[in-house]
Amino acid sequence: MKYLILVGDGMGDHPVAELGGKTPLQVAATPAMDRLCRLARPLRLATVPDGFLPGSDVANMSLLGYDPARYYTGRAPLEAASMGISLAAGETAFRCNLVTTEHGPGNNRAMVDFSAGHISSEEAAELIDALQQACDQSIFRFHAGISYRHLLVVKEPAPLPATVPPHDYIGKDISDAWQAYLDLDAWRELVQQAEAILANHPVNRSRKAAGLLPATAIWPWGEGTSPTMPTLTERFGISGTMISAVDLLNGLGVYAGLEIVRVPGATGYIDTNYEGKAQAALTSLQDRDFVFVHLEAPDEAGHQGRLDHKIQAIEDFDARIVAPITATLDQRGEPYRVIVTMDHFTPLALRTHTDEPVPALLYDSREPWPEAIHPFDEQLIKDPNHPLPLTPGHRMLEVLLQTDDTTP
Repeated sequence: MKYLILVGDGMGDHPVAELGGKTPLQVAATPAMDRLCRLARPLRLATVPDGFLPGSDVANMSLLGYDPARYYTGRAPLEAASMGISLAAGETAFRCNLVTTEHGPGNNRAMVDFSAGHISSEEAAELIDALQQACDQSIFRFHAGISYRHLLVVKEPAPLPATVPPHDYIGKDISDAWQAYLDLDAWRELVQQAEAILANHPVNRSRKAAGLLPATAIWPWGEGTSPTMPTLTERFGISGTMISAVDLLNGLGVYAGLEIVRVPGATGYIDTNYEGKAQAALTSLQDRDFVFVHLEAPDEAGHQGRLDHKIQAIEDFDARIVAPITATLDQRGEPYRVIVTMDHFTPLALRTHTDEPVPALLYDSREPWPEAIHPFDEQLIKDPNHPLPLTPGHRMLEVLLQTDDTTP
């Protein structure tokens, strides 16, 4: 038996007036997911436990079978693991975005773009290197990641500021959040020095000349220390693979004991290498039991408020991930169980995550689910004639593996 979890990050949404009151998932052409859904067991998942912010870190930790209430210590340590960075005692990791901010009257400041215009990894690496050369290396250590996503490791005795996710403040005032860095001496020196370096760097001068958004500031957030988590092999006796373009998911995979496959051309956006990811999943399943395939593009489009990109991302997920993977598995004739879902909603109108339950489908190639009735969209879990129980997100993997008490 082969087991798969296919995740379209942030696919869920709310009704959009421009779409006649439908969601992007309802409007998008998704024949592969709809076919599976009509033969699948529907699930209603609570991926974000009470008391947690609806971040991709918490939600995907749930989908991978770990209860955040027990294992979550912060987002950045997961990204550090993906980057091969070990945190020593007394070190705290921060996710560090390159962002575009704008000064207003007085000390006011607004978040223009949490991704600095989806700056390229090559450009970003030059900027991060310049910041590392200039910072107080006895306290701070920068590590370059992918696109706008980087890591900052902070040593004691530096005090830690209260931080917020930059993608929650697109187009909003961030003066108070920025002040949290300025109130601490070492951090004030760091962020002000970073602004000065970024303002005069050739990479940003070139971006502005080309009409692109410059990276005007750093935004550290998602801080934490290393978690302690048992591997999926230890828990369930399975071997598996993580396929994702983003360090957060790959870091979760490291802690879960999964093989990390880094697909060339995987970007975390609509230009990602879909075919490479699908082939990597199929290759992995030749000698492994389980694969987790994660697509970031729908979430990024939601944060940007781009309806066209979100529909495209959903359709590409269906046509270039779900369809080829399931079709090939059918041709191979091996039995498999697959869950297709999302980690959270990223509504276009809000441009950030919500903590509402998400739909999932569980398809078993050996036998169809007898009560399947609906295409795959948000209404799957809102049909009053077919109410679904709420399954904790971290129990979903047990349902997939048939180790829970409720799976037939």
